[in-house]
Amino acid sequence: MGSGKRTLITAAIALVCTVTVLGTPGAAYASPERPDPRPAPFDGSAAATTSTSASASASASASDEVLESVRRKLDALYHDAAVATDAYNAAEEKAEKQSAQIVRLAREIVKDQERLAELKDRAGAAARAQYRGGGLPPEMRLWLSRDPQEFLDDAGTVRQGEHATTGLIAELTRTQEDLKQYASDAADEWKRLDANRKAKAEAKKEIEKQIAAAEELQSRLKEQERERLQKLEEQAAHQAQTAWLDSGILKEIRGRASEEGQKAVRFATDQIGKPYVWGAEGPKSYDCSGLTSQAWAAAGAPIPRTSQEQWKQLKHVDIKDMRPGDLIIYFSDASHVAMYIGDGAIVHAPRPGRTVTIAGAGSMPILGVVRPDSG
Repeated sequence: MGSGKRTLITAAIALVCTVTVLGTPGAAYASPERPDPRPAPFDGSAAATTSTSASASASASASDEVLESVRRKLDALYHDAAVATDAYNAAEEKAEKQSAQIVRLAREIVKDQERLAELKDRAGAAARAQYRGGGLPPEMRLWLSRDPQEFLDDAGTVRQGEHATTGLIAELTRTQEDLKQYASDAADEWKRLDANRKAKAEAKKEIEKQIAAAEELQSRLKEQERERLQKLEEQAAHQAQTAWLDSGILKEIRGRASEEGQKAVRFATDQIGKPYVWGAEGPKSYDCSGLTSQAWAAAGAPIPRTSQEQWKQLKHVDIKDMRPGDLIIYFSDASHVAMYIGDGAIVHAPRPGRTVTIAGAGSMPILGVVRPDSG
């Protein structure tokens, strides 16, 4: 990346997860205000004030507990939506491949039907010719022939014709068998296509249900509560990133991006600010695996569409060996994916209601790292 891009990324990391840049736990957040430790004169008004403050403090604490419960519930809802999104994307990808296969089979069927018609015409012509010339036994045709050599030549021609007819019949049989197999394969593909369409529809319903539940839950909150909820989310990510960095892992990660990796990182970071939309692959919006798959497609190395298939099919590398452009797979079910961009940071499409952004690589539970290229 150029110096301008690196400056932008560094600044974004500082805003999103300050610990990534400073490496100092708690640096991103101001300490909460504390009561003045100096003793106050004891009188009635002071006691009343102290009592009111204690009550307010208990109320605020209870509110934080409720909001933390809400945060965890939202995480669960959006996680389930992400799992359903992966199922939707997988079904869509399979349906596209099956549709293409059905089109290919249909073309083969048409081609074989035309070939079959041609072979039948040739077989019919051969049968008619054989009927016209094969009514007399060979010895009678020799007796009637004026020139024995002419007879022998004719006999050779007949034998060639018989061999040709045999070959024609064999080819006709093979074509009929191929045609039958293509038709059977096409019927099977139609069944699988229909099954994947149903799976896609079910996944869509599940996504919409989970997102609607999350939005309904958030709609109950007041503006101040939503702001506090966002701070709780940031704090949870901050704490996770701090713990990850405290392990000393960043000192071990020294990998340099390949040429393709640089292209993929450039593409992904160019999408910062674009909204998350489930099932989207750009150019105006993305889901998590839509962003990573399109980034690597732009780099000239197509990869699987979903985070789960990226985890299954791509080469696994140790976290300490990862380099910019590698993909970090999150959660035990591989339901989220982000691209490592260096300096302990990732770029990803987080969830509905958010935009493509930069975050700490350790801000979520890491399942593992995969490498799309071998350069």
